[in-house]
Amino acid sequence: MVGGKADDKNRLLLGRIGAAHGIKGEVRITPFTGEPLAIASYGPLDTDKPGVRIEIASARSSGNVVIARIKGVSDRNEAEKLNGVDLYVDRARLPETDDEDDFYHADLIGLEARLTDGRVLGEVISVPNYGASDLIEVRDGRSGDTFLFPFTRQVVPEVRVADGYLVIEPPVETEPGEAEEPN
Repeated sequence: MVGGKADDKNRLLLGRIGAAHGIKGEVRITPFTGEPLAIASYGPLDTDKPGVRIEIASARSSGNVVIARIKGVSDRNEAEKLNGVDLYVDRARLPETDDEDDFYHADLIGLEARLTDGRVLGEVISVPNYGASDLIEVRDGRSGDTFLFPFTRQVVPEVRVADGYLVIEPPVETEPGEAEEPN
């Protein structure tokens, strides 16, 4: 899966550059690719910074981030200027998905979100990840309120991209006073 939020379905978010790493111009990249080091294999990447394209010259894994050297960036000051820059690839450069359980997060944007009983909850507007795991953000079409749900098989048991919807089974919340008393 390739994730994140992109401007349109033809440009997919592959990762986000973070802080500079060391003094020789390396950067930390949070990858949104299924295999973290795959982000280095896509060649030149578009960014959300006007007029800036980058190419990863080398990369190594370090926990949940990739430490990368960017072509043309040779010192810490240049690397720091890239902090927060999103990295995109044109969808045409990615392989097609082979089965219904394979999809890109961008495919989820715009899907109708239904509850298990078929009632429409709203529309998927993004698939953010704030560091712990992927989430599904759904906007209620009537109220405009948005809701975040964990993007897990338990909470999102069914994704039907071709049919235009996904099913959400919200986690059961415990109301104050309903928690079991310890023995």
